[in-house]
Order: sequence, then structure tokens, then C-alpha cells
Amino acid sequence: MFPFGEADAGFFFGREKLTGTLVEHVKGNRLLVLFGASGSGKSSVLRAGVLPAFPDDAALVFTPGPHPLEECAVRLAARAGTAPGPVHAGLAAGPHTFHRMVRQILAGQQEAGSAADELLIVVDQFEEVFTVCHDADERERFVAALVHATRVPDSRTRVAIAVRSDFYTHCTRLTGLVEALPRAHHPVGPMTAEELRAAIVQPAVRSRLTVESALLTTLTADAHGRPGALPLLSHALLETWKRRRGNALTLAGYRAAGGIEGALTQTAEEFYGALNDVRQTAARRLFLRLVALGEGTEDTKRRVPRQELDSGPDTAFVLEQATRARLLTADTDHVEIAHEALIRCWPRLGGWLEEDRGQERLRRALTEATTLWESLDHDPDTLYRGVRLAAARDLPAQTLTARERAFLEAGESAAQQAQRRDRRRLRRLRRLVGALAVLLVCAVAAAGFAVRAESTVAQQRNEAVALRAGEEAVRLSPHDPSLAVQIALAAYRQTPQKRTHDALLSTLSVTSMGLEPPGPEPTGSTPAGHTPVLDIPTGQTPAVTADGRLLAMTDGSRVVLWDLKDPRQPRRLGGTDLGGVGVGPIQFTPDGDTLLGAGADRVLRSWDVTDPRHPRLLSKPPTRHTDAVYSIAVRHDGRMAATTSYDDTIRLWDITDPARPRMLDALSGHGGNVKPVVFSPDGRTLASGSDDRHVRLWDVTDPRHAAPLAILKGHRHFIDALAYSPDGRTLLSGSDDHTAKLWDISELSRPRELGELARHADIVTGVAFAAHGRTAATVGIDGVVNIWDVTDRTRPAPLAHLINPRGTVKEVRYLTSDGTFLTVTAHYSVQIWYTALDRVLADACDRVHRTISRTQWTRHFPRLDYAPPCPRRT
Repeated sequence: MFPFGEADAGFFFGREKLTGTLVEHVKGNRLLVLFGASGSGKSSVLRAGVLPAFPDDAALVFTPGPHPLEECAVRLAARAGTAPGPVHAGLAAGPHTFHRMVRQILAGQQEAGSAADELLIVVDQFEEVFTVCHDADERERFVAALVHATRVPDSRTRVAIAVRSDFYTHCTRLTGLVEALPRAHHPVGPMTAEELRAAIVQPAVRSRLTVESALLTTLTADAHGRPGALPLLSHALLETWKRRRGNALTLAGYRAAGGIEGALTQTAEEFYGALNDVRQTAARRLFLRLVALGEGTEDTKRRVPRQELDSGPDTAFVLEQATRARLLTADTDHVEIAHEALIRCWPRLGGWLEEDRGQERLRRALTEATTLWESLDHDPDTLYRGVRLAAARDLPAQTLTARERAFLEAGESAAQQAQRRDRRRLRRLRRLVGALAVLLVCAVAAAGFAVRAESTVAQQRNEAVALRAGEEAVRLSPHDPSLAVQIALAAYRQTPQKRTHDALLSTLSVTSMGLEPPGPEPTGSTPAGHTPVLDIPTGQTPAVTADGRLLAMTDGSRVVLWDLKDPRQPRRLGGTDLGGVGVGPIQFTPDGDTLLGAGADRVLRSWDVTDPRHPRLLSKPPTRHTDAVYSIAVRHDGRMAATTSYDDTIRLWDITDPARPRMLDALSGHGGNVKPVVFSPDGRTLASGSDDRHVRLWDVTDPRHAAPLAILKGHRHFIDALAYSPDGRTLLSGSDDHTAKLWDISELSRPRELGELARHADIVTGVAFAAHGRTAATVGIDGVVNIWDVTDRTRPAPLAHLINPRGTVKEVRYLTSDGTFLTVTAHYSVQIWYTALDRVLADACDRVHRTISRTQWTRHFPRLDYAPPCPRRT
């Protein structure tokens, strides 16, 4: 999973066209900002493609880390042969120092006989300035220094930056960089089939190996069109090489290694399974520390100083074994995950992050506070106090390092000393009260004013406490739902404002359902630490029957059915296995008796689910799509279905007899992957969204001769979700541009854009209308669930802003007319949400197992009288 380096240029194939383009760009422009998905090969093409085109001593490569300005100063000073301290001070004072240091370095090299007259600065993993650097001023100064060095008239500097594409929005917030982006940015997309073949075959030829043709075909098919697949492909090839037959890489060896996604999982599980219980615990602590939790973005890897880790023998052993397995990289000073693909593709690590996300944020903050405390020579003013100390005190001691435990112990000691000082001060105050009693008559008038002021201050303080408690309840809900419900309910009763209202709904909704992703067996629960890897397109969706009583979810090559008659107690019913074929999109027919699904093999399957405990396969004709199927829609009468695909087409199916589905027509016209598709309520039109940023409407009255009706233009990025209003007069679309839009389609010949729903900080992944059509829901990668009043379609108004502490929300489905709806997270956990406040208030205490204690109350509601919101329980 390591990127290609400059020394690997002789084995770097497949990116020749992109390399040539980038070299020309760097030579013609002084700034290059290379955007690409994680795993798309940005680092490799810069290090093994671009750098060899320049003299050996004409480049300087580094990653920003938590202190990019300091890292930059250290690298420049080392190259110039000077002390880093003055360089760092100069960079902090103004951006001109960077340009001067480059000139000094080049002058020294030329005196030593170098021919280089310019210096190429390569900043890899630039997203670290957002994920691990928490000083906004240092971030701005670092970017200002880089950009200034490329703009001065006598510039001798060229800068190439590699940054993940999901941080593009973050880059636009940097004033020094946003002006240069239009001329400097360049995207890195997935490799074409021919490029993949070259990348697979040519290094093998150089090493006198052969690649079996069946293996080459399978590898190309598995990796084609997937922007983040290159590290997985590289690792799969390594594991296949270990299982080679003579000098031949074979399909059998590839399959034994687990395939493109299973190879990395298999390696990680073999490493973890070889550890004893104590060392497995140490491995969990280590890997969690090496992940930077995403804020509106996916989780990323984190470069950690060795001093932050425990120095015990178990940690040292785990680190050594993980490094040998190529899961981690380590040098003298730092440790990091080899590639972010491990975060996405190791289910066990994803499960740890899902389970410990709230506590991990507390631990991460504790680590930073400990580092600051040590850097300031144990300054007592930097110690935790009050609520922060109480929250950190609840962290399990075995998950903390010796440094962090020492920091908390110092905080405890300081808190005890403060309490003793407060008691002494209180005694002195009591004596003063006796002396001041004689002045009471003179102070009556002033006292009245003081009472009113105190009442106002107390009210404001109580409101602040309630708002903070509501936010804490949401963060606490995945770990202690009973306590979280009581905190949120008490906060709302204390201060019935919108923020406490949203916090109460968020807390109750998240805790209302504990459905985990289904395991491989038809009964029982998922084994501890196991989360299936889904070998399907990222557009996979759940399926819910029209009456909301039955839920279908995919699990690798299985489809599993759940009974949702009582959403608080979902029951697993039955499932069906596709024999190793990954399941893609699924959809019920309106009567709920048939389930349609498309697999990774592009075959359309239908199952009779009249008895959901024993689904029965009816048919499996090929879809005739030439690439992965993204979604399925079924018309209201259950007689016709539509499938969309990454091959840019839509196909219509006659499913009057589910056992004998027949293809009716193939629709083309989109200029990119076709993703969401949905029939209108009357079944006469079809809406489809695509990566070409457009929504198309189709007349499917005669499905054998479907015709285009209109194109809706307005989104600035890919279309990911669509929903019709119940009356069919309005369409709701969600996009990668962080917005959802309402469209008036009452007159198909003249559709028009209405209002925009734009409260998301990242991609909108799902949209839905309530059955009555007056409200709508939007969900996104930012983990937010927004509820909207769309009675006035031109001015949609926010009703609720709910937070899912589990992170990214992928899909949303309304279940009932009272506002109850279902969401699915990126880790395939399912939540049921209630928006009817009366019902929430009536049912809240049913979720409580143990009444909040006085200690817990004081921690979350300091200075407020103990008043448990629910009857006492034990």
C-alpha cells in the first residue's frame, strides 16, 4: 500500500499520459494543486512520475503534519545547512522568508556544482493541514508562504500540492489558495482499462514474471472505474505474488488472497488473529490513535509521534508485527497507517471507530492537552477542570497512556486544591456576612435591583447549561442511551428552545433502535468485531415495503429481511445467499411480495418474499448493462421496473410476471454514470440523475418507446438522490454540491427550479418526501439529518437539524405519515427517527433503564437542583 517513490520510477507504469500533462503544467506554471480520491495514486504520480523529470537535487518533498510551518522550516533549514529556529520565526513573521530560503538553498547548491536553478517543493497529503493541524493562523501562514514564493517576480520556486478531492471545499476557504485554484488545479481520475493493464503487466515483465490472462481480465474488471482502488490493487498483487506458481501470477492465487477488497482485509485479520488477547487490546488502542476522525469528511490517517504511544513491550510488539505486515509505516520519530484504504476496507477497524467515535474524540482532545501541558513545563493553567475533567475521568484507564494518566492525576490534584481554597474562601465570606448585616437597611433598594440582576444571570446561566447538556447528550447517546435520553429531556424542559428540541429528537432517535448490520448466519447475532465487506457499488440502498413493516438489507453476497412492525424491537426474519456474488441495489414491489435486486455480476434477480423467513428465487436474467448497476425503481402498479448503471444508460423491464422479467427498452442520453432513478406516482414519467449534473425526465407511457421530456439543469456536481412528491408535481434532488433542490414539474414542457435546501456541509446522499407531502428529509456525509417544511415550495423552511453521532448518513426512507423515518449510516447501522414531539415526550422515559444519579446530574447540570426527568428506576 506504500506509494511509488522516485526510486521506483522504473516500475511505474500506466500513468504516462497523466505524468506528461503534469510535467508540462509544472514547467509552465509555478503552482500545481493535484486533486484526487484517496487511493487514486496522487502521491505515486508526483513522486515516481513528476520528480524524475527534474534534476536529483531540484526537489524537496514533505507532508505538513500537525505543525506545517514548523515542518517546512525544518526541511528548508536542513537543506540550507542552517538552524531551523530562525527559519521558523521568519516564516511566522511573513511569507517572504520562504522565497529567500529557496534562493539561499539554490545558491549553495550552485557553489557546490549543481546545475539546478529552481527548486520544486512537493507537499504530499496536504489534507493534513485540515485534519491534524488545529491552528488556523499557522495553516494560513503556511499557505501564504507557498503561494507567495510562486508569485514574486524573481521566483525560483515551483510548488506541487497533492490533496484529497473531498477536501476541495476546505481549500476554497484558504484566502491565499482560492485565487490560484482556477489555474492551478488538476484532477486525478481512475485509470482506464489500458492503463490498468500496463500497471499490472509491465512491472511483472520487468521482474521476469508472467500474468495469467484470466487474472489480468479479472483484475482490470475489479479495479476499472473505481478511483480509490489502486492501493487495494497493489496489495492484492503483492498477496497474489506470494501465492505465485513458479514465475506466474495466477487467478487461483488472486482468489486465495481474497480478491481486490478481501486481500487487505485478509492480511489485517491474519495479523490481528496472531495476537493474544492483551496484544489485541494494544492493537486496538494503537490503530484508533492513528486515525483522524472526519468532520464532514471521511476519516483519514494520522501521523503520530512515537512519544504519544505507550512504550510497553505489548505496544512495541504490535507495532513491529503491523509494520512487517505492511499495515503501518514507522521511522525513528513517527508512526502512521500505510494507506487510508485500510480504514475503508478493514471492517474490524471500521467497527472500532463506530463503537468508540465519541470516546475517541475525548481521548484525542486529552492527548493534545497533555502535549500542551508537557510543552509548557507542566503549567497548572493548562490542566483540565470542571466538565472537561469529569468527561475525561470517565474514559477507561486502560485506553490511556502513562502521560495522559499523569495529566489527569495532576488535574484531579489541582481540582482538590481548588475545592479546599473555595471552602476557606466560603468561611471568610460567612464572617464578612455577619459584619455586613448592619448595612442591610441601607442596601434594601440596591438589593432589589441585585435580586433582579441575579435572576437574569441565573436564567442565562441555566440556558447555557441546558444547551451544553443537549449537545453532550447527542455525543453520549451511542454509548449510554439511557443517560443520554434523561440529559436531553431535562435540557429541553429547562430550556425549550430549537437547539434543545433538535438535541432531544436526535438523542431519542439514535437510541430508539439497535439494529446492527446482519451477519452471515440466518439466525443469531453478528460475531464480535465482524462487519461484512460489501463488494458492491457505493450507491447501494436499503429497501422498505410500502407499509413500512419489512426492511431488506444487503450483507456482502446476502440479502437479509427484518421485521419492523415494532421499530424499537426489529426482528431478523430470513435471508438469501447469491453464492459469493456481491449484492447491489434492491427494491420491493408495491405489494411487498417480491424483492428485486441486481448483483455485481449485473444479473437482475427477483425473489418471492411472501414468506420473508424463506425467500424464494424466481428468476435471474442478465440486465445487459455493461457496467455496475447503481439503482432499481419499481412503478406503483408493480408491472414495470427501471435499472440504472455506470454504463450511462437506463433499462426498462416488464415484471408483470416476476418469474419471467423481460427487457422493454434501453434509454441513453446522460453524459455520465446514471445513479438515482424514480417513477412518478402515476407511473407515466421517470426521473433519472447522473454524474453529468443533470436530471432527465422520460415519458414511459409506452415503455417500449420511451421518450425524453425535459432536462433539469442547476446542480454544480453529481446527482445522488431523487424523490417525487406524493402529488407528482414536485421533484426533489440531492447532489454532491451540498444542496438539494425542489423542481416544479407540473408542466413537463416547462419545468423550473423552485427553492434550494442548502444546510449540509458535504454531499447530500439521500432525500425523501413524507406521505402527506408537506415535509421532506435530506441526509448527507456530514452526518446531519435535516427536516424541512416544504408547504411553500419556493421558500422551504428548516424544521429540525438532527445530528447522527455515528457519522455519515447514506439513505433516508419515510415509514409512516406521522413523520417517522429510517436512515442508514455509512457503517450500515440503521436508526428510526421520530419527529412528532408529543410522541417523543410521551415515550422518552420508556427508554430509561436506570435513573440519572446525583453525581451524573451535577456533572451535566451544575448548580441546578437535582430533578430527574423520569420516575426513579433501578
